[in-house]
Amino acid sequence: MKKTLAILAAGIGSRFGGGIKQLEPVGPCGEIIIDYSIHDAIKAGFNKIVFIIRKAIYADFEEMIGGRIRRLCEKLDVETEYAFQEIENIPCDVPEGRTKPWGTGQAVLACKGIIREPFAVINADDYYGKHGFAIASRQLEKGTYAMVGYILGNTLSDNGGVTRGICRRDESGALIGIDETKDIVKAGEKALANGKLIDIDSLASMNFWCFPASFIDEIETGFAVFLKNMSNPLKDEYLLPTIVDGLIKRGEKVDVLPTDDKWFGVTYREDKPVVVESFRRLYAKGEYSNELYSDIIK
Repeated sequence: MKKTLAILAAGIGSRFGGGIKQLEPVGPCGEIIIDYSIHDAIKAGFNKIVFIIRKAIYADFEEMIGGRIRRLCEKLDVETEYAFQEIENIPCDVPEGRTKPWGTGQAVLACKGIIREPFAVINADDYYGKHGFAIASRQLEKGTYAMVGYILGNTLSDNGGVTRGICRRDESGALIGIDETKDIVKAGEKALANGKLIDIDSLASMNFWCFPASFIDEIETGFAVFLKNMSNPLKDEYLLPTIVDGLIKRGEKVDVLPTDDKWFGVTYREDKPVVVESFRRLYAKGEYSNELYSDIIK
């Protein structure tokens, strides 16, 4: 069965080098976070990788990431493709003064004609853990909607507040809503947002989604409606959580797939040493080999 991983990477800076957090080395041999996502996805049964980027960074991305990953995937019979998210790729004129693309929904829509099978979506600069990819891979076999949910306490930074989507579920465990909560900080063994206590064991969305192939047609229809009804044409974004929320209100079931995996990300510059140490511990436990892909290339 074809299972695709779509990686949201259009936000990578146009100048590659120091300061681009997606390219910060975090592994013992200079691995970046995206390497671990691809490794874990392939090991879990994904056999197609789609990088969603901007055309302006294609040459640099191909040189530093894409070409290396493609050569690896060729050895494993895993496809690689590019999709391009561009500000002008809309069914109307771009509003004067608009400078950025239209959000994660438009990014996935850029995959129309490229993705024709069930697929998962992740961010390029987040570490999601092996279990997350394993449960997502099984979910894709069902061809239904789902979100991988992370324990809030496993997603917080020691160096400042973060924004997280706190999940609300019904009695069956299905998603009924996501409350975007800003400036969540650690307070000992607790979590606070604007001075209010937040359940540190609640599940949070880290933008790890599972979708049926038909979802791309769904967002294409919805994108036209979004563009027509924008309140701020210079800043409004067509975002995956909002789209999923609309599906739920329409009666679609969206499963929540809980995982105990710890999320890592370089939200702040000061996070990097913590992330490097976290990976060191994973290597020490035998989760990864010093030659990262050696366990899947036989």
